[in-house]
Amino acid sequence: MKLPSRSLALFQYTYVLLGTMSMAFAVVCFLSPNNMVTGGGIGIALILHYIITSLTLGTLIMLVSVPFIILGFIYFGKQYTFKTLLAMFATSFFTDLFREFLHLKPLTDDILLAAIFGGIFIGLGVGLVIKGRSSTGSTSVVGEIVAMKSKFKASEVLLSIDVTIMFAYIFVYGDLKKALYSMIGVYVTAKVIDVILTGRPSKKVVKIVSNNVEALTEQIRERIEEHGTIFTGIGLHHQKQTKTMILVTVEMSKIQLLKDIIREYDPEAFLIISEASEFLGRD
Repeated sequence: MKLPSRSLALFQYTYVLLGTMSMAFAVVCFLSPNNMVTGGGIGIALILHYIITSLTLGTLIMLVSVPFIILGFIYFGKQYTFKTLLAMFATSFFTDLFREFLHLKPLTDDILLAAIFGGIFIGLGVGLVIKGRSSTGSTSVVGEIVAMKSKFKASEVLLSIDVTIMFAYIFVYGDLKKALYSMIGVYVTAKVIDVILTGRPSKKVVKIVSNNVEALTEQIRERIEEHGTIFTGIGLHHQKQTKTMILVTVEMSKIQLLKDIIREYDPEAFLIISEASEFLGRD
């Protein structure tokens, strides 16, 4: 069912606000009190806050974001800029609200736990902001612009920026150990964002190269109850030899049953099982 435009916009703004709250919570309760950083503009603000103590952390997050938002306006237009401004102001507001007014306490002083859970809440926040059709602005803008203007991917640019932030952290804080833990947090953040945006389907993609396709196809239909596709091709080394492959998506709980079927009906079959990161449409 398609949501009315107003309801859809409300959902999107709700995602943005919840996402910025999650990022602010991560900064105030995990990262900042343990002198740790993350990637992007928040990471830059955390480093600057160590040097410039006269400004609140929320203010620094806002100031760091301004140049990137201006770039976003130049390259991506007004609509992009408006939602990015909303995310930036909300992140700044919630950070100072949690830190300066509510005085939320650190939830742990264990740097490994701080890295992991800080990464989880940052990733949750960024994922929700993106689902709200917005952007956290900051370094992601640079990544998208460089990707437009060069052969580099946005992810490669962002990775290089995050590495630079970590080196800056080592220079300012002089703490290699916490920098390494912060990198764990950045990795966790990337994984959480991936989960939120693509989901974690409970299915595996299975490719079966078999000489007994008819029997396997019948068993898969009757016992696995999945649809699939059959491909015909030629062997890489024996090009006169025809190969047939079954492509099917299978529930995790039925993978062992599928293996048993293949072992019974075609022990010589070649089997590949891989992760399914996202499903769209029908097979």
